[in-house]
Amino acid sequence: MAPTVLHLRSETKPLEHRSALTPTTTAALIKAGYVVNVERSPERIFDDSEFEAVGATLVPEGSWEEVPKEHIIIGLKELEEKEFPLKHVHVQFAHCYKQQAGWENVLARFPRGGGTLLDLEFLVDERGRRVAAFGFHAGFAGAALALEVWAHQLTHPASTPFPGVASYPNEDALIANVQKALATGAQAAGRQPRVIVIGALGRCGSGAVDALRKAGVPEENILKWDMAETAKGGPFKEITDSDIFVNCIYLTSKIPNFVNLESLQVPDRKLSVVCDVSADTTSPFTPVPIYTVATTFDKPTVPVDGLASGPAVSVISIDHLPSLLPREASEAFSHDLLPSLLTLNDWQNSPVWARAKKLFDEKVATLPASALEK
Repeated sequence: MAPTVLHLRSETKPLEHRSALTPTTTAALIKAGYVVNVERSPERIFDDSEFEAVGATLVPEGSWEEVPKEHIIIGLKELEEKEFPLKHVHVQFAHCYKQQAGWENVLARFPRGGGTLLDLEFLVDERGRRVAAFGFHAGFAGAALALEVWAHQLTHPASTPFPGVASYPNEDALIANVQKALATGAQAAGRQPRVIVIGALGRCGSGAVDALRKAGVPEENILKWDMAETAKGGPFKEITDSDIFVNCIYLTSKIPNFVNLESLQVPDRKLSVVCDVSADTTSPFTPVPIYTVATTFDKPTVPVDGLASGPAVSVISIDHLPSLLPREASEAFSHDLLPSLLTLNDWQNSPVWARAKKLFDEKVATLPASALEK
């Protein structure tokens, strides 16, 4: 039997430096009998030579479109918005299962070409827990940026936007930068910020709390909320009484909003920074319906419109926050994904991939006929 060929595509999302495969996991897959083709990439945090050194074959950027149908395409973020049908099995985050804007067009490309989407966001074990996620590093990066934005607000005119950000070579470099900003902000405010993290017991929330601690926020200034604290239903005054709100909740159904425009109108509001790590900007399930624009590394924040009084509120809604620490985030994610990747040679009979295929079929069944006819 011919070996299974995995094709790691180059990411096309601007400033996306992470990778679903790393040289370490690529070496493990090759040792297990897989052929791994790696597209050359100008953005990936790992050099092409690192993959070549462990036995991968380097292929041209964007060549996945023309490879045989039997090759499995491995990626991270969503594909570029194009119309041609997709014939391969794709392993990636597609962001089209929660009724995001344009989801029908994204999803319909797969059945139109006879392809399959195995969405990494919904790759779960028998208990329903995700087998691999970037949550920890998303929360870590989001909380770090939120502290920097808070300090920027205190030390710059309101008309000066928070500047663009770029990936850091490692966690130490990021934390050093945040500590410097926090010291400046705390001096201007005469105090340390109060930060509320909702979802603090999960992967994402744990990362956020870890970043806050390493940056130097006092423990008593970190409100760590989870299901017990939110059970009564929002909006919550504890959010508007805090300087920073970091939302680390992942939702697939609607719950009462944690915060909304009405709750922001209170006269004693302190809140000025919201980091919505989930960044489900267009999802009807968002518990943070105070903005409609996804932000980017180039423009990390968006203001909340319609506030009658109180400080301006800046929202961070970057949907690839872990790319702020691309090497560490990729290594952790790919390590956790590896056991599942090692079963791709018989993915139809692998429980974890079979669950992902079942969900794909269910979502395809909801597509309008018009999306399938393009």
